[in-house]
Amino acid sequence: MPIENHSLVNELPEYKDQIHELKMNDENFRRLFEEYHFLTHEIENIEKEIVLASTMEEEEFKKRRLHLKDTMFDMLRKAKDSEATA
Repeated sequence: MPIENHSLVNELPEYKDQIHELKMNDENFRRLFEEYHFLTHEIENIEKEIVLASTMEEEEFKKRRLHLKDTMFDMLRKAKDSEATA
């Protein structure tokens, strides 16, 4: 059963404006965001036992989601730093 809301805005609320901006203007970020959202949905379905998957598959999804989050976090941090220096 899912314990937390893993939406990107919930995970990184201080970057809400940058998430919106990059989703609208950066194709790479938007692609990563969509994959993150898809994986989060799949993981939630596995945890709710709506979709059957092995523990190994679930762990691989979670690792991929964490990698995406780290990648997007770097992009968001750079976007926020750019705004601060502009």
